[in-house]
Amino acid sequence: MRLIQITDCHLGPLSDPSLLGLNTDQSLDDVLRLVAREQTSVDAMVCTGDIASDAHEECYGRFVTTVRNHFSVPLGWLPGNHDSAAIMAQLESDFVPESRVMSVGEWLVVLLDSAVPGQVYGHLADCELDFLSQTLASNSPRPTLVMLHHQPVPVGSRWIDEYILKNADDFFAIIDAHPQVKGVSWGHVHQFYHGERNGVQLFATPATCIQFKPGSESFAVDRAMPGYRWFDLHDDGRLDTGVSRVEDQKYQIDYQSSGY
Repeated sequence: MRLIQITDCHLGPLSDPSLLGLNTDQSLDDVLRLVAREQTSVDAMVCTGDIASDAHEECYGRFVTTVRNHFSVPLGWLPGNHDSAAIMAQLESDFVPESRVMSVGEWLVVLLDSAVPGQVYGHLADCELDFLSQTLASNSPRPTLVMLHHQPVPVGSRWIDEYILKNADDFFAIIDAHPQVKGVSWGHVHQFYHGERNGVQLFATPATCIQFKPGSESFAVDRAMPGYRWFDLHDDGRLDTGVSRVEDQKYQIDYQSSGY
């Protein structure tokens, strides 16, 4: 089964749809066109947060419309630090009917809310940790991929690692107790990452908009292009994955910016 992860779209209001000079509606559409060209079959899609730049309600409808222009597959989403979880919850039944537990073939895909209102860093509330623990306990035979917005491990960029998942130890205590978890994937860091912890594969996925420079001490925009991640979720519990990026576009981006 083929699962697509997109993340960090940062859609702005129609009156100002750009981020550091990049039209983020265009870059999202370009990434989805790339997915459609490259993938002969897509079974499900998840966006791991920061759908909107400043939680404008109109952005969520535009996001779903843009995705649906290309794909009619099950679609899941979860909030990032730039989103409004409350607005997303209000719109969820109309726009994204999938629950926070998605069945993709033999696999379970569990979506967590790590966003903290008014903060950039991440934290899983007790209810989220309980939800994760109970979901894994009641689905122990099924291989599982867990997805959230914030990185639970440092990715090597000091400035963005200040805004990590603050209670990662609590998160990993649950993961360690459930060996059916094969992978954890997130957004937030706007860059590629692949690691491993206690046999669990760890992934960060490029944004559909601007990219952050890997290994940077302070905020820096990378010249890598927008992209997405694909997962092949095999019935026997094996997981294959890769990242692909837009290559046929030229974007006007402020590469000298010190933040946004």
